[in-house]
Amino acid sequence: MFYAILAYHIEDTVQSWTPDEDAALMKELLEVNDRLTRDGKLGPAARLGATAQAVTLRGPGDGMVIDGPFAETKEQLLGLYVLDCADQDEAVAAARDLKRVNPSAVYEIRPIMLYLPGAALTAS
Repeated sequence: MFYAILAYHIEDTVQSWTPDEDAALMKELLEVNDRLTRDGKLGPAARLGATAQAVTLRGPGDGMVIDGPFAETKEQLLGLYVLDCADQDEAVAAARDLKRVNPSAVYEIRPIMLYLPGAALTAS
């Protein structure tokens, strides 16, 4: 089954990192990504752009485009991973590996109930 691991963090904190601090964290995260790729578990992963550049579509009919995500949380969704895991325990274990590298981040794990092909993924 495919699971989404949604990566939340305080955006101002992430944006305050120096290029060297960001590169050091990304190096460690990519080591986890490389292992998950070798294990045939990692699908698409993305670091999202700034929430200041985001828009939200909401409302009836065609909806209205409004600035920003306007989440009522301290952290913002800054990235996501798609993993092919046997069960939720395996997905949680992968998220724990990411959290060990980036301990101030919050990771939400959700099963993906419907996958429409876009990027190539193969279920195990």
